[in-house]
Amino acid sequence: MTDVWEVTCRPPGKRTLWAFAGLGAAGAGLAAGRVAYRGELLDLWLGAGLLLGLVGVVSLHAATAAVHADAHGLRSRTLLRRRSVPWRDVADLRVRRTYGHASRGQETRRVSLVLRNGRRLLLPLPRSWSSHDPDFDAELEALRALHRRYGTPASGHVPVVSNRTAGHGWAGSLALCAVLLACAGVAAWFVPGAAADERAWKSATPCTAGPPAGERTGSPPRERNQAGGECLTTVPAVIARTEANWPRQRSWLYFAGGRPLTRLEVSREAAQEFQAGDRVELTVWRQKVREVSGAGHVWREHAPGGGEVAVLAAVSALAAGWPAARILLRVRGRRLPDDEVLPSAVPFAGALAGTALWLLPLCYLHPTAPLASSGAITWAAMGSLVSLGLFAWAWRATRVRTPAAAGTADVSAAEEEGEEVFLTARFLEHTDYNPFGFGTHIVLGGGPPAVTPHAGPGRFAARRIPVERLTVRKVRRVRGGDGDTVSRSWHIAELDDAGEPVRLAAAPDDLTRVLRALTDPGS
Repeated sequence: MTDVWEVTCRPPGKRTLWAFAGLGAAGAGLAAGRVAYRGELLDLWLGAGLLLGLVGVVSLHAATAAVHADAHGLRSRTLLRRRSVPWRDVADLRVRRTYGHASRGQETRRVSLVLRNGRRLLLPLPRSWSSHDPDFDAELEALRALHRRYGTPASGHVPVVSNRTAGHGWAGSLALCAVLLACAGVAAWFVPGAAADERAWKSATPCTAGPPAGERTGSPPRERNQAGGECLTTVPAVIARTEANWPRQRSWLYFAGGRPLTRLEVSREAAQEFQAGDRVELTVWRQKVREVSGAGHVWREHAPGGGEVAVLAAVSALAAGWPAARILLRVRGRRLPDDEVLPSAVPFAGALAGTALWLLPLCYLHPTAPLASSGAITWAAMGSLVSLGLFAWAWRATRVRTPAAAGTADVSAAEEEGEEVFLTARFLEHTDYNPFGFGTHIVLGGGPPAVTPHAGPGRFAARRIPVERLTVRKVRRVRGGDGDTVSRSWHIAELDDAGEPVRLAAAPDDLTRVLRALTDPGS
């Protein structure tokens, strides 16, 4: 591709896109006609026309997109914008990868320009919805060939930026963290009121004098006493019929004669337990039915107490720690190249889970005064020390390790005795000793180094590594272009296999041991 003089990228299926754009224009005309001649804003044809118009706008935007590159630079065109960037202003071309449905392996790849002034521009084309798209790869390589000819690329490889790499933005994580913290604050604000209502319900006693007879036929009856309606009123009733619906639908109890009320929403289990004709008693508190008791069946309305609301606030605050940990890792790795993969935030998730084990029970048992007793203070102090240790461990576990040299590995006792040692390591390229990437481990000791598709014991299906052909170029951290199957904590060794580049991926300590065996097989 080094002899490329110009590249033009157009959307695939352009005729189909123009057809949909025309259909959308017809739909928009239909909607405008219905409004002009009928004057109806709520109409089936109007809705269909608006939907077709929206599809037409999207299709028109896709059909008019184009990117042209030549000796003068890059020119991009969309429905609403045109850009022209000379090659001298382009620092690098990158691949922007975003993920769709994780279980289906869906992803989107686009080309991003990094300018000399630090700005980033996302090109409308080329675009791919697959990790293996020859057309996208060919167009990308052609654009990079032009950049190498007429510009000065900042990197010799294709940087791939995704949500796993240091160059990905953290605005989404910041917004999610702010929303979760706001939810925690709102829930915490309701804790005192919920706790007061819970105490009032538990301490409520039956009313000394029942409500007037006229009010017993109302909906619902009202308590009258000197305490301001805080007592319990008991009203007899007869169930006319029940309606037990599916769990996500409401279930009802209907009362005979519509007294003391027409119907009452209950749980599905309660609607199944009560039968038509059952005589029940309704317990009313604060003008609301809180309990239905019959012969052997009792239903009570669940009202969240102060402890439950406090637990909800604590869960929201702990959940905000996950996006906060992701932001922390990105700030911590701000000096890394944009396409280097950051450590996983899973250790911080473990620290948050460990904190939840002591914080949630404390919030549930002491919602309004968590430090009111010596036992609660001791509980909180010991839990805080445990959380501090967990977060210190998470901080250390997510540190960025500098790749070590090949000769710094220590030989294990098993290797010194000639025993076979299986290390988890993978060659990322298809080679004669790693056909179709079948190898998952490298065996050392007991013979020459070999690639195996299993963790041993034995060298069944092993293929010897031709160490005489391999030369170590450098050891680096994982990049976005190495694929998502490589662990974040691994390192990559770039090797020269008789002129062909080969990548070897393994955990840092295992990689240094493998490289020592490859570079010094006689040791």
